[in-house]
Amino acid sequence: MPEFDRTYDVLVAGAGVAGVAAAVASARSGLRTALVEKTVLVGGLATAGLIYGYTPLCDGVGHQVTYGIAQELLHLSIRYGPGGVPANWRSPDPQDWGCRYRTSFSPAAFVLALDELLAGAGVELWLDTLVCLPVMEGDRVRGLEVENKSGRGVLRARCLVDATGDADVAYRAGAPCEGADNWLSLWALEASLEGAREAADRDDGTPLMRGVHIGASNTGEGHPPGMRKFSGTDGKDVTDFVLTGRALLRERYQEKQSGPEGRRDLFPLTLPAMAQFRTTRCIVGQTTLRDGMAGRQFDDSVGLVADWCRRGEVWEVPYGSLIPRKVRGLLAAGRCISSTGYAWEVTRVIHAAAHTGEIAGVAASLAVRLETSPDALEVGTLRQQLAEEGIAFHLGDIPGGA
Repeated sequence: MPEFDRTYDVLVAGAGVAGVAAAVASARSGLRTALVEKTVLVGGLATAGLIYGYTPLCDGVGHQVTYGIAQELLHLSIRYGPGGVPANWRSPDPQDWGCRYRTSFSPAAFVLALDELLAGAGVELWLDTLVCLPVMEGDRVRGLEVENKSGRGVLRARCLVDATGDADVAYRAGAPCEGADNWLSLWALEASLEGAREAADRDDGTPLMRGVHIGASNTGEGHPPGMRKFSGTDGKDVTDFVLTGRALLRERYQEKQSGPEGRRDLFPLTLPAMAQFRTTRCIVGQTTLRDGMAGRQFDDSVGLVADWCRRGEVWEVPYGSLIPRKVRGLLAAGRCISSTGYAWEVTRVIHAAAHTGEIAGVAASLAVRLETSPDALEVGTLRQQLAEEGIAFHLGDIPGGA
């Protein structure tokens, strides 16, 4: 027998930005909603993972394409810390790639704002709680076996959202999934006298939060020669990825901290509390986003996300990319929606994760109210609800868009 047993309307696994957005969207609809997180920090890679750049809500040529909770979270990320949206993002300099509707933020400040958001929405949080196994009834997910300091328990729900980033719930429920290997990389925050002097000169504390990036970019540039790639769904590879990254960071300080007093001038301030994989595992959905689909119109589009690397490219999000095959009662959100190749690069990042999280949360709440499964939910019904939140579905819906 489980040591505790709770029942909700909607249950969200994973409290990254996708899970937060899903839980908030569901709770705001009036449903009893719970959010389960294996760490004690909400925000996922954006906070515990120190990926402190909120990717753009605009297309890079002056048009906002993503709205709703994704926009709300961007501004929350700087409520209690530094950062700001460039004032001229609507008429950007073509040579200034940072001039978009985006911001950098303090990860710790973002956690505080997200805590406040979740409490205000009435989401019930289960922190320091590990998702172990889905509770199945035939092909339908009915809940999750979880474990925390109270022991092994069951959290049940009428609809679930997998926002784990790794499709952990969908995979263990028997849904087809795809995986990808990762270049080695590590982001951290460091302190330096140089940064302190700059902050004092500018009368602005922002330079105190200085990032250091080790290893490969998203395209693999900078990957240590001869080093293999790593799988984010292999337990030993996760350990090796983390330790190898930290070893490279240690080498940086061995080189930079010249002399016995160098450690006082420059030193690591904060290390990521989770492995910073870019792509691990995602569902194979009813629809899969693939290379070359930027600008393509989908009959079941439920949102728009901009390409954070390429200006002018916008992707429609088909509802089918959130629906796993062979499993009912479950939606995917965030970087584990059905995408592959370059499309996965577009959908895995913060603004897209937040947006698909909101879509999943609204869809889950509608499925509960209509006593159906997300795969049987009418897209028109979902779009009607999303439209009331100001969400656009096609490029033609954007003022000045294509």
